[in-house]
Amino acid sequence: MSQNLYPLQFEPILKERIWGGEKLKTILNKPIVSKITGESWELSTVEGDVSVVANGALKGKSLMDLINETPDAVLGTKVYERFGKQFPLLFKYLDAREDLSIQVHPNDKLAKERHNSFGKTEMWYVMQADADARIIVGFKEDSNKEEYLKHLHDNTLVSILDDVKAKSGDVFFLETGTVHAIGAGLVVAEIQQTSDITYRLYDFDRVDAQGNKRELHVDLALDAINYNKVDTQKKYESKINTSNTVVDCPYFTTNFLPLENKLEVAKTGETFTVYMCIEGEFEIEYNGFKQAYKKGDTVLVPAAINAFNLTGKASILEIYIS
Repeated sequence: MSQNLYPLQFEPILKERIWGGEKLKTILNKPIVSKITGESWELSTVEGDVSVVANGALKGKSLMDLINETPDAVLGTKVYERFGKQFPLLFKYLDAREDLSIQVHPNDKLAKERHNSFGKTEMWYVMQADADARIIVGFKEDSNKEEYLKHLHDNTLVSILDDVKAKSGDVFFLETGTVHAIGAGLVVAEIQQTSDITYRLYDFDRVDAQGNKRELHVDLALDAINYNKVDTQKKYESKINTSNTVVDCPYFTTNFLPLENKLEVAKTGETFTVYMCIEGEFEIEYNGFKQAYKKGDTVLVPAAINAFNLTGKASILEIYIS
């Protein structure tokens, strides 16, 4: 089947969230029908939320089916050797009409012990930001478990957490253990390890439509938190038709690619590549295949496809496993 692979798009998996809104439709053209849609999962193998191909001859097949049939061709030799038939990343777009809960994600060791899961290192690329939008990320100063618990119990946790004003184009890289919350008024592209493990610390005392508060995970979080001040914001270059490194970590590499006109791309076959279109429009041309992509689209280029062209005018996130 590897000879029949081509750049793949998947049906978005849409998630209602108490903090969600309608920008995934108005800004990213996602087919939402709810006024509280918070997430569009673009590429996922999380159990119960496995992506299904939306384009071409393989339409209707799941990503796991493709990986199981030809893991080397889809994932790449190096990725398959490291992860087996697991797809190691999860790609999303998020719309925060309200603040998300203040939360933290466990590292690989804790997540494996407690949940038989990967940890959740992640990054955000801010696609749209309302005036004065901000994120909460880490502590203002080095803290400790005792200080944290005191402020949590006194309902003053926000006072010791750092908040950063966010604007379009900003990138934040969050290693596991970083306390964080996406603030109201932001649309972000999120790249993360394949994990749906979140420890919720504080939810601003809000309730759902039935008047219920969401579950908190205070005890689980204690050993997961990094209590030190962290630097999460990433600076990067914007050279045209160049893969400008934004994040390079053990779990993924993300480049910022400002495309103008045409770019010939050559790959090694060691890893799949994912492109997230964050502005503009572009096309991928490969062996007679040609398809256009617009802002909010995500495309998986299987590892077996090692030479193709990008054409158009767009800002693109390029992601792969180093």
